[in-house]
Amino acid sequence: MEDTAKYLIHATFTADGVVERSDVVGAIFGQTEGLLGEELDLRELQQSSKVGRIDVEADVTRGQTEGTITIASGLDRVATATLAASLETLTRIGPCQARCEVADIEDVRAAKRRRVVERAKELLNSAFDDSVMSSDEILREVREHVRVEDVTEYDGLPAGPRVADSDAIIVVEGRSDVLQLLKYGIKNAVAVEGTNVPDVIAELTAERTVTAFLDGDRGGDLILRELADVGDVDYVALAPADKSVEDLSHHDVFDALREKVPYETVAGANDPREAVAATDGSATPAPADGDGSGSPTDASGAETAATPDDGTRNPDGPSTTPDATDGASSAMTDDAEAASDAAPASDVEAASDGESASVEEPSAPEASQSAPTSLREHVAAVVDEGTGEVRLLDDEYETLGSASAADAFELLRDAAVDPHAVVLDGELTQKVLDVASQRGVDHVVADSFGDFVKRPTSVRIRTAADLTV
Repeated sequence: MEDTAKYLIHATFTADGVVERSDVVGAIFGQTEGLLGEELDLRELQQSSKVGRIDVEADVTRGQTEGTITIASGLDRVATATLAASLETLTRIGPCQARCEVADIEDVRAAKRRRVVERAKELLNSAFDDSVMSSDEILREVREHVRVEDVTEYDGLPAGPRVADSDAIIVVEGRSDVLQLLKYGIKNAVAVEGTNVPDVIAELTAERTVTAFLDGDRGGDLILRELADVGDVDYVALAPADKSVEDLSHHDVFDALREKVPYETVAGANDPREAVAATDGSATPAPADGDGSGSPTDASGAETAATPDDGTRNPDGPSTTPDATDGASSAMTDDAEAASDAAPASDVEAASDGESASVEEPSAPEASQSAPTSLREHVAAVVDEGTGEVRLLDDEYETLGSASAADAFELLRDAAVDPHAVVLDGELTQKVLDVASQRGVDHVVADSFGDFVKRPTSVRIRTAADLTV
């Protein structure tokens, strides 16, 4: 009946004594029987499914019983109002004197219409925007598909297409890690597929410059130890603690590879991540075959390429790989491919020491001075500096737009591209949080929070203090 009901009759009652639910239902049937004629007899209406069941809720307080009565009606408005008025004729419930009063007649269809309107507004704000892809998004989608299709096998192991002929390789844990690196244009990765390092990988490490790029967990530590026992590891790069290579963003991948260290730095360490963190990037020891006096541009035998961030390429670097046939390819693709083709002294972007060629190192200081490259750095630039503004970021933490914190709602609502993150130097209100959820924002970092009636589960919200802990 509730599914087909047009109206809900809400009434309240008071009885001068203790009565049960069954007493209330019996009083309604007994005292309205024959009152309105056969066509509006309550029993007949229930049997024909024109009226639903009688719901009663009752509470006893100090010897008096008070409660509510709810009846679903499929009758028209006139009949429903007449039936509701008949409830006020109740004078006794069980053995007690009683009073009944109709509080409201709710139009169920009006409530449904309100829900339809609200949902239509949400769909209008979100659904259609998501279905329209910009030209850049279309090209990026096609490029990523091509890169994923490039995954091959090297003696039965998942590998990038350049493993067979590249002088430098990256050893990762599994197939998903190879796919993630291919997504960012790195084509010289091969997977060991478990902690038991295959003989083919051990033989391969003896002939190539090897970087072990492993997950930041216990499994990554075990694979590194096994790989060093059976093969020859030149450099070590690790994902952040408790993160997998397959989960890293573009910037995280290249940051980890740029900060790799010679294996001797972590050999014998109980926690390789602490050993890597203690080296501080460019301060890492030079590899055994270097003299420690070289620079990124004069390292022996190394081919340099521009960083993925500056959008340039080395005119003397390696030729474009076969799949990069489109002259309008993005700088990220070109740079990543150039990095993956680098000569023996550098496998992707460079060793972090002073001797080996470094693809990323020359521009890293400039990047850190010119623009933040991570969510934490944007928070420091916006909130910690007290700028009083809001900044929208894409999934590579590039700035999409900024405005005064007071205009955060309008900036989010009118953004041409759905942001990945929002940094707000001010109080996060329910209004801003709602529009962030509608626009598909993943992260919101604010100086403080207001009072929230609801918190969307799709948006992770944190204060600046939380992010810096």
